[in-house]
Amino acid sequence: MGLDMGIHKRLIKGTSKVAMSMEEFKEWVLRDLDADQDGKISKDELAEAVRRRGEWFAGLKAWKGMRSADSNRNGVVDDIEITNLAEFAQKHFGIMIIS
Repeated sequence: MGLDMGIHKRLIKGTSKVAMSMEEFKEWVLRDLDADQDGKISKDELAEAVRRRGEWFAGLKAWKGMRSADSNRNGVVDDIEITNLAEFAQKHFGIMIIS
């Protein structure tokens, strides 16, 4: 399942960005990225999301994503770090978080 699965919500006119609220982003992350359904996103789960978007260097991009999102360095992005992951997704997944 790719980024567009279940979030065809609002395309920003004149761009390829998808707009969603932070709550919609959290739902998307847990539904489409959290493969083992443990409520946390691992580097491998993030790499798979990058791969599904057809991008190259998925492992490297996932590593960068984890470095920017995993603020306590425990190896996963959990609920309290979801805002960090949203910032990464806005830069690399074509998502715009709206209020």
